[in-house]
Amino acid sequence: MLHRTPAQDPTDVDAPPLLTDRLAAWVRDQPPSERVAMAALIKEDTLLAREWVRRLLVAERDDGAVSCDWLAFEARYARAPGLTEADKAFLALIVAIRFPRTVPLCHVQLLDDRRLGIVLRAMAELAGSDTIAVGTRV
Repeated sequence: MLHRTPAQDPTDVDAPPLLTDRLAAWVRDQPPSERVAMAALIKEDTLLAREWVRRLLVAERDDGAVSCDWLAFEARYARAPGLTEADKAFLALIVAIRFPRTVPLCHVQLLDDRRLGIVLRAMAELAGSDTIAVGTRV
């Protein structure tokens, strides 16, 4: 469950936590590359909302705990149904942030401004920079 439906009251204490909240809690104890990649995927929002992406990446236990299997995801996401070339390009860059992988930078040509900003901010964060500004030029 990624988003609450309108019928779910956010103040309802019995409502299960959002998947993104559970992923954010899990990733706190992970290496920096895992935290940055997951934060970018959560920020992008639309891909995690897709069942195939969730099924390939997120492992859920019976107790509601979650984790990510990036290696299995990397091996199979390109064949997931319904992903556009832009989706695959974004995911290739996110996987390259998670693992030290060589990835063609021409993938950025397929990204819209929103996704490009997410990738650039993630790269700056991974580099440990909090002074690089990524946004609209004036």
